[in-house]
Amino acid sequence: MQVVSDITFDVASGISQGQRPYQEDALVTDFSLGSDIGFAVLADGMGGHAAGDVASKIVVTEVFSELKLQSGDTFAFASNLPEILRDAAFAANDCVKGHIQTNAETAGMGATLLAPVFVGSRLYWISIGDSPLLLYRNGVLRQLNEDHSMAPQIDFMIQTGMLSEDAGRNHPDRSCLTSVLGGEEVPRIDCPGEPFELRDSDILIAASDGIQYLSFPEIEDILAANSDKPSRWIADTLLARLEAHGDPEQDNASFTVVKVVLDRAQASDDRTHVRSGGSGREQVDQVAARSPSRFGSALLMRGAALFRSSAQ
Repeated sequence: MQVVSDITFDVASGISQGQRPYQEDALVTDFSLGSDIGFAVLADGMGGHAAGDVASKIVVTEVFSELKLQSGDTFAFASNLPEILRDAAFAANDCVKGHIQTNAETAGMGATLLAPVFVGSRLYWISIGDSPLLLYRNGVLRQLNEDHSMAPQIDFMIQTGMLSEDAGRNHPDRSCLTSVLGGEEVPRIDCPGEPFELRDSDILIAASDGIQYLSFPEIEDILAANSDKPSRWIADTLLARLEAHGDPEQDNASFTVVKVVLDRAQASDDRTHVRSGGSGREQVDQVAARSPSRFGSALLMRGAALFRSSAQ
C-alpha cells in the first residue's frame, strides 16, 4: 500500500466539563513528527463518578496502546487496520468487563469509542456509540460515522410525520445509546473495511456528543469563518461558543480538530501560525495529545489534572 508522503496534519484538541459535576470524557492523540500515521482515541463515559470516568480511561488506554503497538510497520498496519481496530475495541470491552467484575459498585458503567486513524491521505475509523466524526469539505459539514443512539430513529419518525419537530428534538430517549463498550456484547460497530480518501483542506472533528449542543449549521458556520486559521484557533472558537451558549444542561465536550494539508508549500506557510507541541507522551486526567505529523499542535485543556492509572 502506497502512503502519500506530502501530507501534514495541523491538530488541536479541546475539552470542557460543561455544566456536569465531573468529567467523563477521555481523549488521547498521537500525530508524531516525521510519521505518516496519526490517530485520535476518544471515549465518552457513562455511569457517573468513579464509573463513567474510569470506563472512558480504560477504553482510551487499551485502544491507544494497541494502536501504538501495531503502528511500527506502516504497511502492515494499514493493511490490517480494520481488524486491528476491532480487536482493540474488543480488548477494551473485556477490560471494562473485568473492572466491573472486581468492582461491583461500577456495574452499569460503559463508554463510547471513536478512533479515527490517518495513514497518509487515507482515513480509517472505528466508532461505537454516538460520538460524531465530522468532515468539513468544500463548505459543507457532514458526519462520516454512524450514530448508535435513538436519534436517527427519532429523526426518521419526524420525517415521516409520526412525531412533530418539537417532540422529536426534545424526545427523552433521543440520547439513549444502542451500542456501547460496557463489558457485554457490542451490538453495533462502525468500522469500514475500505478507507476514506482525504483531500487537501479537509477539516475533521472527532468529538464526544457534547459538541452537539452546538447545532450542525452553527458548527458549519464556525468552520467556514475559520477554515484558513490553524486548528488551535478553531478548537478555541468551538470551546468559546459552547461556553457562550450557557446551556444549563451542557454535557462534557471533548474533540480533536485535524486540518489536512496535501501541499508542501502551503504546509510551510502554515507552519508559522501553529505553536509547536513537545515530544513524548503527555498524560492528563481526561485529555492528552502529542505533536502532529511534521508540524505542531496546541492542546487546549480546561480543568485537567494529572492522569493516574485508575483504569487498571
